Amino acid sequence: MIFISTGGRRNQTAATTALEYYRHDLYDVELSGGAYSPTCEADLKALPKDLRLQVHNYFPPPASPFVFNLASSDTHTAALSLAQVRTGMQTAVLVGRPIYSFHAGFRIDPKVSELGERLICREMTDRAQALDIFTERVFLLAEEARRAGVTLLVENNVLNEVNLATYGQDPLLLTQPDEIASFMVKAPSNVGLLLDVAHLKVSARALGFDLVNAHERLKPWIRGYHLSDNDGSADTNEPVTEKSWFWDDLVRGLDYYSLEVYRIPICDLVAQKSMVMTKLFAEQPKPNRELKH
Repeated sequence: MIFISTGGRRNQTAATTALEYYRHDLYDVELSGGAYSPTCEADLKALPKDLRLQVHNYFPPPASPFVFNLASSDTHTAALSLAQVRTGMQTAVLVGRPIYSFHAGFRIDPKVSELGERLICREMTDRAQALDIFTERVFLLAEEARRAGVTLLVENNVLNEVNLATYGQDPLLLTQPDEIASFMVKAPSNVGLLLDVAHLKVSARALGFDLVNAHERLKPWIRGYHLSDNDGSADTNEPVTEKSWFWDDLVRGLDYYSLEVYRIPICDLVAQKSMVMTKLFAEQPKPNRELKH
């Protein structure tokens, strides 16, 4: 399925956005963020029954915003983040699609206002320690998910050159292919990778790894994609184009592709979905190139 994310419409509930999409014949919707609703469960139950919903990350949004971080050393943030995953899993079961996807953790605890912007320099958790914390919590949640019949997908983080310069090192987890692969190879069988191709593009430029080779290496664990584009300097959620870098390399046959394209009219999202469908289901020529090692 090719979902359309509600994440770009933050000032209204995701259920409201989903209904707007439905009226434009967009029946596959990724619920991500949006405004808090005290009646979220009832809102979802009231949606048309032929809407197909995927629950992602910061959904349902909590009444008091916080930065979701499963690698946090702060006990309060950690508790909120664990609770967010558990609520997300319950919601995934409620909407009849028991797959819940979420972002990898951070070595820092930024403020809500910093997300998607320049990060303020602050103390970082040791990288190995942060990875251990994140791994332990994902394993714990994976066992809970297994009992509930839920699959968990972890999304790669995005590091741009500005934030790398601020810290002098990577303050985030799972931004580069070696670390992602090392994490995924030991992850439980009900944990997969949600690869954000736009995140990978920005991180490749900042960290200096080969983009196409990174994608190829991560294919064994990819169970879903987030699709958007940018110029490589920042994750700007721009529309995909005929020249977007990933078309020849996408893993076909998955049931989770999501357009995370923001700031365009819904009618243009319809055209974007049509392009993705054409690219995914067209016969692909075999690329005549060698991967870099």
